[in-house]
Amino acid sequence: MTELFTTENAAALITLTLLEIVLGIDNIVVLAIVTGKLKEEQQRFARNLGLGLAMIMRILLLLSLNWMMSATEPLFTVSLPGWEHGISMRDVILLVGGVFLIAKATFEIHDKVEGSGDHQATARRVASFSLAIVQIVAMDIVFSLDSVITAVGMAQSIPVMVTAIVIAVGVMFIFAGAISRFVEKHPTIKMLALSFLILIGFVLIMDGLGNHVPKGYIYTAMAFSLGVEMINIRLIHKIRMSDERRIREEVKGKGGSE
Repeated sequence: MTELFTTENAAALITLTLLEIVLGIDNIVVLAIVTGKLKEEQQRFARNLGLGLAMIMRILLLLSLNWMMSATEPLFTVSLPGWEHGISMRDVILLVGGVFLIAKATFEIHDKVEGSGDHQATARRVASFSLAIVQIVAMDIVFSLDSVITAVGMAQSIPVMVTAIVIAVGVMFIFAGAISRFVEKHPTIKMLALSFLILIGFVLIMDGLGNHVPKGYIYTAMAFSLGVEMINIRLIHKIRMSDERRIREEVKGKGGSE
């Protein structure tokens, strides 16, 4: 552990921890969507289990670097006119994960738009706990690959990488519940989160096909969209409060005139 206290490793630890936290945004959004339809008493356990499994998977992948290196070796090559790409195990996992995210988000959006307008009826259609855990584990595998590959590229020390992952998942533990509750409380935010899943799924597919899209662009677009939506929520709340105050004054005025 003394390795952590060298200047170089301390700098790598801070940088990698921050990056792992940012990369964990995908995980938290997926957790919020997948656990949203579970019974309220199951949601926290499912989130914590999902994050715990994510941390274990990342550490196990780090400790099996030989497999990680072989996962990037092409299994077969796809050739089309003007395009050729060797498909590795990592690419297969990213492609499957991307398709899953797009399908999941599309289904949820359809359910919101075309489903019953009765919120209580919709809330009663509780998802299977075991199915939710399977989905969380599947997406943990997808996001763990990207997270570990990033860690290996940025740091040379296994203790530094493991420590960064543990700290990042700890931060996710703290904020995942609040983010999930906020997403469920605001329907427009949930729709935005589902749109983010489609975007993330598309990026995973592009990456799996050899066209890497810098995550910075994606997170900037997500942050901008979220910022605009937060302003909208604040504006709607202000208008609602103003209307309620006006109605109270009108009611009071009518009471006084009588």
